[in-house]
Amino acid sequence: MSTGKHAKHDEAPSTRQIHHGYVPPPGFDAVAPPLHRASTVLFEDVAAMRASHWLDKNTYTYGLHGTPTSFTLEARLATLEGGAHALLAPSGLAAIALVDQSLLSSGDTVLIPDNAYFPNKSLAAHELARWGIAHRFYDPMDVESLRAALGADVKLVWIEPPGSVTLEFPDLRGLVRTVRAHAPHATVALDNTWGGGIAFDAFDLEPGAAPPLGVDLTIHALTKYPSGGADVMMGSVVTRSQALHDQLSLTHCRLGLGVGPNDVELVLRGLQTIALRYAAHDAATRRIAQWALGRQEFARVLHPATPGSPGHEHWAAQCRAAAGLLTLAFDPAIAPERVDRFVDGLRLFGIGWSWAGPMSLAVPYRTDSGRVGAYEGTLVRLSIGLEDVDDLIRDLEAGLERLSAD
Repeated sequence: MSTGKHAKHDEAPSTRQIHHGYVPPPGFDAVAPPLHRASTVLFEDVAAMRASHWLDKNTYTYGLHGTPTSFTLEARLATLEGGAHALLAPSGLAAIALVDQSLLSSGDTVLIPDNAYFPNKSLAAHELARWGIAHRFYDPMDVESLRAALGADVKLVWIEPPGSVTLEFPDLRGLVRTVRAHAPHATVALDNTWGGGIAFDAFDLEPGAAPPLGVDLTIHALTKYPSGGADVMMGSVVTRSQALHDQLSLTHCRLGLGVGPNDVELVLRGLQTIALRYAAHDAATRRIAQWALGRQEFARVLHPATPGSPGHEHWAAQCRAAAGLLTLAFDPAIAPERVDRFVDGLRLFGIGWSWAGPMSLAVPYRTDSGRVGAYEGTLVRLSIGLEDVDDLIRDLEAGLERLSAD
């Protein structure tokens, strides 16, 4: 036991507690990384304080800029996604906003796929527009649509495989090649939440290609697969380029973005089982997709690994896995109100946003706007959880029987 130099018996109990000198003996190790909570970080002396800089991750300056716990998560996320550097944000949407604010200025344009995560599109249409930043949407399933949207004003191109609700899987290699050929000045950002760092290699889309073919950065809603518990809000931005990472870090600092250490601890714990959980979600979802193909109530089954789903050939050429989402396009003859009752009646599927947690979820979407409007009939996106897949199929079958009885 070590009793530090600050401990004095003649000082008041409150002072002795705050300045207690006990230091645990060295040599302790465990599977779980230690949890460090801090706002203030203490320096050995004034010289050490003046010599430190928050961009240098070999030192510590202030809790907002990182602790051993958050640095550990950042390093593991960079490894997961095949990058070199990572930053943490309070949510996946905050990570998107960080990229936009760091890389775009008044007069610039950002391109967004028209089937992207809706809050990304909404951010562009409101806050970015008010700041003088333009946006254009492109059809991610048509490389020519992207090429036609490129121009000297385009500084950032978002890619999202697959589409947020419709789950169309784009030609990732074709999209990135098009940007490199026609707008080499633009940064390519990919939302890797669905891929999880497991389905494909975002920074190396074509192994052996010269020059290498990959995106410049990824964002990831750690709320989903890295956490896995449906109880954490967090996002990340991963890069390979030191210069790009530093640019993002400066904006990250100025915005004061931070994450709670207890949430970091939960994501670190979840990362240790992400591969197993991702595989379980994937296997169960494929079985349910195959079951759905045999049901007459569905006009289409939208799932990247399912033949006939839009972009299946691109998924097959690029990916190793297919995550836990599928969307069922109901027969247009089935009224949206009846589909809502089908969802309401499911016993094992919760009704709620997000996905990749242990509980299965179901959300109906009306085909009245945007990319969803390209499909006739009501769409229901299912997030397949970790329940027994036979139980889930029986629940869906019972729901369809009730639907037929209406």
